[in-house]
Amino acid sequence: MNRESTREHSTYFTFVATMFVAVLLISNVAAQKLFMFGPFTFSGGILLFPLGYVAGDVLTECYGYARARQVIWAGLVANVLMAMVLWIVVQLPPAAGWPLQDQFATVLGLVPRIVLASIIGYWAGEFSNSLVLAKLKVRTAGRFLWIRTISSTVVGQAVDTILFVLIAFAGIFPQGLLVQAIWSGYLFKVAYEVLATPITYAIVNFLKRVEGIDVFDRQTNFTPFSLEAEEPPAA
Repeated sequence: MNRESTREHSTYFTFVATMFVAVLLISNVAAQKLFMFGPFTFSGGILLFPLGYVAGDVLTECYGYARARQVIWAGLVANVLMAMVLWIVVQLPPAAGWPLQDQFATVLGLVPRIVLASIIGYWAGEFSNSLVLAKLKVRTAGRFLWIRTISSTVVGQAVDTILFVLIAFAGIFPQGLLVQAIWSGYLFKVAYEVLATPITYAIVNFLKRVEGIDVFDRQTNFTPFSLEAEEPPAA
């Protein structure tokens, strides 16, 4: 990994990372509901989840693959913790006089499966997204951010959407609905990323200016199975 410029401390890294994890958790709870929008079928999580990819692009573009990798793993751990706690709460006997156990279990009963689907899809999709973005940044010498963000989304969202829908809803909904959910969700997410490109540009330019940082992953070990920050000396 090679830095064009660097500072010892990053003022906004924690904020961006926290928003990334928050979007993931909120999306997984909302994802249990499927809704119709015109001829398309969407999971409720789609209202917010694409912002996670925008945050992932910002993390990789500004802070590099290694630090984005740390945040992806943090999101995975938070996801597992949420699923475990919700499962335990559903299993606990309701208090006397509390009449909402059935409704609570119905609403949150699918969460462990949804989270399993999200973990696998999210893990594979986010790392695919970050890897493509980081490698294209080196290949393009940091130019054409819009090409890099859209290209990484095309790959990452395809991996994520297919895995998520199949694992979350196979055997619950008919095959035709699954295919429709995959295509409509994928097209929506890619379109979302395209429309969000000006926002991504604004956030990236702001962070690079105020943080004084712009990471090029020229010597990065791209294995996803590491938590090393890989902070080399400035170039």
